[in-house]
Amino acid sequence: MTSQLFAICFNATRPADLARFWSELLGGELADGPDGDIAVLPPDTDGFRIRFLPSQEPKTGQNRAHFDLTSASPEQQQETVARALKLGGKHIDVGQLPEEGHVVLADPDGNEFCVIQAGNKFLADTGFIGALACDGTQAVGYFWSEALRWPLVWDQDQETAIQSPNGGTKITWGGPPVAPKTGTNRLYFELVVPTGADWEAEVERLIALGATRTETGEGDGSRVMMLDPDGNEFSVQRHR
Repeated sequence: MTSQLFAICFNATRPADLARFWSELLGGELADGPDGDIAVLPPDTDGFRIRFLPSQEPKTGQNRAHFDLTSASPEQQQETVARALKLGGKHIDVGQLPEEGHVVLADPDGNEFCVIQAGNKFLADTGFIGALACDGTQAVGYFWSEALRWPLVWDQDQETAIQSPNGGTKITWGGPPVAPKTGTNRLYFELVVPTGADWEAEVERLIALGATRTETGEGDGSRVMMLDPDGNEFSVQRHR
């Protein structure tokens, strides 16, 4: 059986504070995890967690992935921005133009995210987290489509996007130019292999698709860290 996307993980200098920010911004419930982490739970069983893990590595450069939050109206966009600022977020400049309509912010740990204007048709069939927008190649979009068995919902001009068959947040890759990777990504995917499935066989399947195995994260062999074809870290965990 195919791995499932269990969580989007943030390496955070202050995981509890960051989790509270995102919990209040998204309206999600908090839960303590087994690794000294804290998570914002998804609104339904089809969604993914957002996990915040302790890390002392400082942020260097722009993240390779960020959330795009949707708006049903101009007023809701303004309300989301105001709430984010009240919770400790801030406006940032990443080269966006005024006519683009979206608002670019950073959370209290410096992680970028966007609040998208109302009427965005591409994100119309998603939830409040409309997309996880990633800096990446067309090849990595194809890899993740096969890895998760999520269909491609966009594949034009080397830009790709996938979405779960059950709907929800889209994951997108913007195509070239892709900025060189420096250091460990602050955001990474955590996959979980379903109960009863062959964990080692799933790791080998991912390698055959183009992933690279790096090092085992736990002594009992229940978790392995890997790199996708663009060199982005992700983990594969036995069923929790």
